[in-house]
Amino acid sequence: MSDADLIDPAAPDQWPDLPDAFGALATTRRGGVSVGPYGDNRDGGGLNLGLQTGDDLEHVHANRARLAARLPGRPAWIAQVHGADVVDAASVQPGGPVLTGDASIATVPGVVCAVMTADCLPVLFADLGGKVAGAAHAGWRGLAAGVLGQTVAAMRAAGAGEITAWLGPAIGPQAFEVGGDVLARFEAALPGQAADAFKPYPGRPGKYLADMNALARRMLARDGVTRVHGGGRCTATEADWFYSYRRDGVTGRQASLIWLK
Repeated sequence: MSDADLIDPAAPDQWPDLPDAFGALATTRRGGVSVGPYGDNRDGGGLNLGLQTGDDLEHVHANRARLAARLPGRPAWIAQVHGADVVDAASVQPGGPVLTGDASIATVPGVVCAVMTADCLPVLFADLGGKVAGAAHAGWRGLAAGVLGQTVAAMRAAGAGEITAWLGPAIGPQAFEVGGDVLARFEAALPGQAADAFKPYPGRPGKYLADMNALARRMLARDGVTRVHGGGRCTATEADWFYSYRRDGVTGRQASLIWLK
């Protein structure tokens, strides 16, 4: 795995107001050992990090070891369920129970918050005072249920002041087809602010193209987070870079991670 296989959210052109107190990383499908639908789509090994994707578990563990070599500590992998619960990343221990949630926060240096995605929106958080890190997995269900606001609230309860956020690779507005039920959920979650994030799908009555990045920004602004960056990479259309469940069905998972140094 080389630097070119990864995304560095801490780069100035990615997340310009990320304090030096934090480290961050986002993986792609490149730089691992997985093969077949879990490969890199360029006849090379893929960096699938998901244990429950149908991939060879030896390959997944080898991929996770490659990732761990670049981190200050073991990622706090949680069981994501498309909800809004937030976990203390320090409570996720090797050999301990798998904790369920769709976000985590950390206040201790070297504790790595991690979320896995394959179209859902990963959001990394940092407070400008350098005290609290956070990561959230925001599929449309979790986003509508308020996972971003719950993460912000947990960070503030842990001592965070002003918070900045970075939106990682997710299915983009040109590819995310949804039905009227999804539009209705967001109209309820964001009264008066959701409709223009859904464009009618040409030739498909009752279907829309949803912009999760726009919806996330509005959710964050409602909770007082206006320093928001990223959001330009589409998992569904960049097949040589990212796993996409919507595109492929059988596929791997990439990760977005943040920690206090």
